[in-house]
Amino acid sequence: MLARSALYWRTARHLKPRQFAYQVLHRLRRHRLAPLPAAAPAVRAVTGPVQFVAAKPAASIDPWSFRFLNVARSFQGGFVDWTCADMPRLWRYNLHYFDYLSDPDRATQKAQLIDDWIRRNPPGTVDAWEPYTASLRIANWVKYFMSLSAPQTPSAEGLASLWSQCAWLRDNIEYHLLANHLFKNAKALLFAGAFFEDRAAGEWLRKGARILAEQLEEQFLADGGHFERSPMYHAIMVEDLLDLIALDRAIPRVMPAALLAALTDTAARALEFLQDLTLADGEIALFNDAAYSVAAPTRRLLEYAAHLPAIRPISPRTEGGLIERAVSGYYGWSGARDGWLIDCGPVGPDYQPGHAHCDTLSYELVLDGRRIVVDTGVHDYEPGERRHRSRGTASHNTVMVDGAEQSEIWGVFRVGYRARAIEAQVTNIAGVVTFVGAHDGYRRRPGGVTHRRRAEYRPDRSLCVSDELTGAGRHIMENCVHFAPGLRVSGHGRSLEVRDPSGGLAARLDIAEGPAVHVDAAEQYPEFGRTERIDVVRLRSEGGLPLRQHYAITRS
Repeated sequence: MLARSALYWRTARHLKPRQFAYQVLHRLRRHRLAPLPAAAPAVRAVTGPVQFVAAKPAASIDPWSFRFLNVARSFQGGFVDWTCADMPRLWRYNLHYFDYLSDPDRATQKAQLIDDWIRRNPPGTVDAWEPYTASLRIANWVKYFMSLSAPQTPSAEGLASLWSQCAWLRDNIEYHLLANHLFKNAKALLFAGAFFEDRAAGEWLRKGARILAEQLEEQFLADGGHFERSPMYHAIMVEDLLDLIALDRAIPRVMPAALLAALTDTAARALEFLQDLTLADGEIALFNDAAYSVAAPTRRLLEYAAHLPAIRPISPRTEGGLIERAVSGYYGWSGARDGWLIDCGPVGPDYQPGHAHCDTLSYELVLDGRRIVVDTGVHDYEPGERRHRSRGTASHNTVMVDGAEQSEIWGVFRVGYRARAIEAQVTNIAGVVTFVGAHDGYRRRPGGVTHRRRAEYRPDRSLCVSDELTGAGRHIMENCVHFAPGLRVSGHGRSLEVRDPSGGLAARLDIAEGPAVHVDAAEQYPEFGRTERIDVVRLRSEGGLPLRQHYAITRS
């Protein structure tokens, strides 16, 4: 009981006072019911282009089939089971988001889907009326309604429901969670306030603008990164920024000028940051909670931004360059067909580290346009072994001490003790990119252990990694290197070969004397709901500190 109470304290002590108060209030009060509009809601005229980024085309042309998180479900007779009690919660949330309204394969069924949702999801329905879910749905409905042209118009029921959802959201803002949830709430209020034209809409617009102005300054760091330190969520937030700028083009002069200026400046910096977190294979790095096929690809977001003249042009990278995003804690090198990125920063904002993993000093590596070393990714947000494993130290390319986690992860989104970077610097001298970093995640271990890593990257050729544990006492040092799906590690001793599916040599792994070497099979989750078998090389040393390990990955 005392141990559990201490864990709760180590987790909750980082909450903001206002956040803590709303956490208590959230558990005590019932959500307020959604009001109905007194009359048919009036909407503003759309006088500019409606150009939002389109959804990825559906894998199926059946408009009554849905595929989220790599799990498909079909509904018969034109009626959707919106509860889907047997599906994971995140899958159900996706069903209620209505991202698929921009899917061209559903051209004739979109209005029917909205009408069906209204009939079957009265206010207070579980999942459908979560504030985050409602926020995404509100923005998607507004985008869809704005895209309609005569003789197509939104139904009176659709407009009344949308107005009601906005009025409800205004009284159920997620101050107990903050972070990206609060940003989504504010975006929805701005979309609704710009779309409708009445006294309530004016209040939504002012409230959304006030929250968003505050959150732009807090959530986007000086180096352009989103403060939750997830490349996936960063890309999602970039799309949110671009959506808000596109909204102003469609309905001009509704958004405050100062807010629009802040949005355009933040979007440009965030896009440049996103390019640094996108490796040479075109995909984002999988640090913290990150997976492919959730956020729009970087290429599409750059294309989206190019159609918004308010944003200064963002040039795609064509040559190699040093990556030094010191505030966010990402360092490395980005080349045309190679790249290397390491994480040595905070696990996230102290008051909301829900998407944090034990990946301090972990890295990913691309050689010759192919990802060679990978992080494990994310399978789901359900409580269980896979969720815990994906967040754990052993699922990342870093060092574990005495079988303990760098940061005290627990539950689905909780963190007690947090590893903190105590050193981080990167240089490029004579074509050799050198990184040196350290963290304090193991100083709570007996002997006050510090993990320090030095990595030397020669673009398009090799990566040499040296790890050292300092402190006092006797400890176990375990190091992991996770190779990408399809690559297989073979050989014996300290010189191993990494081969591709055709048997070709993709890379070599050479390990210095000292640790015992094991090659194991493990799971990787490059997308939600998708599992790949991968090879992991584990290095194990035991003894008095200091302990050292060294290995090199060389292009074939």
